[in-house]
Amino acid sequence: MGRAFEARKQSKMKRWGAMAKAFTRIGKDIVMAVKSGGANPDTNAKLRVVIQNAKGVNMPKDRIDAAIKRAADKDTSSYEEVIYEGYAPHGVAVLVETSTDNINRTVASVRSYFTKGGGSLGTTGMLNFVFERKAVFRVNAEGLSVEDLELELIDFGAEEVEQDENEILITTAFEDFGNMQKALEEKGVHIISSGFERFPLSYMKVNAEQEAEIQKMLDKMEEDDDVNMVYHNMIVE
Repeated sequence: MGRAFEARKQSKMKRWGAMAKAFTRIGKDIVMAVKSGGANPDTNAKLRVVIQNAKGVNMPKDRIDAAIKRAADKDTSSYEEVIYEGYAPHGVAVLVETSTDNINRTVASVRSYFTKGGGSLGTTGMLNFVFERKAVFRVNAEGLSVEDLELELIDFGAEEVEQDENEILITTAFEDFGNMQKALEEKGVHIISSGFERFPLSYMKVNAEQEAEIQKMLDKMEEDDDVNMVYHNMIVE
């Protein structure tokens, strides 16, 4: 398997979590997409991607439409994407992606998770050397050959094309997201979801006891409604 695929497995990242959490995340994404580009998916590429992702987690169409309608209301609060970086115990790097309508609330919560978990919240950009951001597409594997698809997509930025049960995961550089999205649509490939993930460039080895300690802190973060995703570079020896 490729490096990005293995990184996804080893770091145990939770892509969406429970359905309720997924719907909350999608709702925020819809608000941000509509506020930035309007409520018409035909002219708002970002909104098209969010709708695609909503369908990928089986969000009902009526809920998607209602969320778009609410987001178009000028009085609807908007959300801001904020990244928090720090260290868990035993030198494990942790990066937290959030969408919030109240930065003071969110930073206080994230700081408390780090502190109570024996870690420390750091400064923005301090983990640029630890994590690499890439675009990831999940497509329906039915009727597709991984080898053939990789050959077809390499000119559009495909770095790794890997089978994962009934899906194929396609990884590209961050800046190639648009090219790959367009190529898959033109080829009629069914995109389940697409977005950005962060992959560790290096790992911090821990033992089973240390992993359990750190995982308690990560679980608390992931339960927070403001938190979209938590990444780490922990690997068990």
